[in-house]
Amino acid sequence: MSDFRFFGIHRTWEDWCGMLLGVLIVLSPWLSTQSGQETGGAERSYVILNTLTIGILVFGLAQLEYVALQRWEQVAEVAAGLWLIASPYMFGYSGEGALRFWHSILGGFVVLLAALQLWQDWDMNDQDMLKHGQ
Repeated sequence: MSDFRFFGIHRTWEDWCGMLLGVLIVLSPWLSTQSGQETGGAERSYVILNTLTIGILVFGLAQLEYVALQRWEQVAEVAAGLWLIASPYMFGYSGEGALRFWHSILGGFVVLLAALQLWQDWDMNDQDMLKHGQ
């Protein structure tokens, strides 16, 4: 029988993983293209602006979780991850391969990590949540 107690406690390395995901999201438009341009002109600027916004948001929320843990931060991370997954279809770059793939994968990781943290912290009271990271 497996032991799930390891996943039952919110650990600080999970917050660091969230920060790393935010950095990877910010860098994804430049790391995922071989030709340098998957979408053209104004479309590319919207894609980059959207990616930067979501990456900075995920990074900032993970930092907030590290300092002062609150449930709304995890709910916001789930929403940001879902938005990143939906972004290729909203901004019209779902036909291209690499960036759509990376945004779907990174968004999925953000959603999974935030859902795990939300599950871990569901029964914690406010005092216990404030002790996180100290």
